[in-house]
Amino acid sequence: MQSSKSNLKTSERLNVLVFGAGAIGTYFGGSLVLAGHNVVFVEQPKMVADLRERGLRLDLTIDERRQTKEAFVIEARSFVIEPSLEEALRFGPFDVALFALKSFDTAAALEGMKPFTEKLPPILCLSNGVENEQAIARELGADKVIYGTVTSAIGRRGAGDIVLEKLRGVGVAAGHSLSEKLVTAMDGAFLKCRLYPEPHGMKWSKMLTNLIANPTSAILNMTAAQVFANKKLYKLEMDMLSECLAVMKAQNIQVTDLPGTPVKMLALATKLPLWLSKPFLSRAAGSGRGGKMPSFHIDLYSGRGQSEIEYLHGAVVRAGREHKIPTPVNELLTITLLALTKKEIPLEEYANQPEKLLKELKH
Repeated sequence: MQSSKSNLKTSERLNVLVFGAGAIGTYFGGSLVLAGHNVVFVEQPKMVADLRERGLRLDLTIDERRQTKEAFVIEARSFVIEPSLEEALRFGPFDVALFALKSFDTAAALEGMKPFTEKLPPILCLSNGVENEQAIARELGADKVIYGTVTSAIGRRGAGDIVLEKLRGVGVAAGHSLSEKLVTAMDGAFLKCRLYPEPHGMKWSKMLTNLIANPTSAILNMTAAQVFANKKLYKLEMDMLSECLAVMKAQNIQVTDLPGTPVKMLALATKLPLWLSKPFLSRAAGSGRGGKMPSFHIDLYSGRGQSEIEYLHGAVVRAGREHKIPTPVNELLTITLLALTKKEIPLEEYANQPEKLLKELKH
């Protein structure tokens, strides 16, 4: 097992508050600890005792810059983890907080933060979706939010135990007084950070990549590869992406390439003949997720009764209504997956039945 020592100057050291020690929280928080920054996690009480005992484990071996074939084990004495925000804030003041919760957990998390607004630092939001930052700004103040996005793929083996599956990077939007300092700190922590001049193009472009073969996989209980292999389903995917692009255009939001992710090529593919775009997108979808099922499928079959589709495809539908852009495919996928999630219809209703779902769209 590897440990790491840092020569970071005191003036460069950040005091970072991390909401949650999930996959993203552990990867970012742990990487910052390895780089010499002070990190305090807020996590559920049942996980705190466990992580205080055994620390964190980060398998970052695919990153050749680290020149190691062993995982990093970060001893619990190298970071702080507390079961409540109130207790964590005792270790402040903080320079920045990292927020990467599921979008359906955002509202409850913000409700818990409101009593401590004055003590909270600016929050770098790394969650998927395009509405979380606005929610943070509404509840805590516009000065409290920094737009961010993650394109690296992180796998979670257990509490505080992650593996870097694909190193792409992270984006931070310019415009906040902390933006450039954060980029420098995270780039120094091997997170491959890049500064973006416009936040909405960055967030919507990331969401565009999250839409691909995500709800169709969950609804039909098919892998992304199976979805793309079906000509009619492939056209459905292209129509879904085209709706999102039309909504972005109506808002004057530009598609932008993200770290390690050629989003402009994805947008271009929607304008090409299906036979020409299909090989490229099939490879992109496969390499992006590896052998894993898409996140909506994982959430649906976990039985947790919640889905982020309302905050991804649902956001496309809401923006479409506001700007009078029709979004029938995104609407159908959102309504259908929510019904499955809430157990209003059984899981097997559309399982391995593409024609049944396509028939619903025609109606």
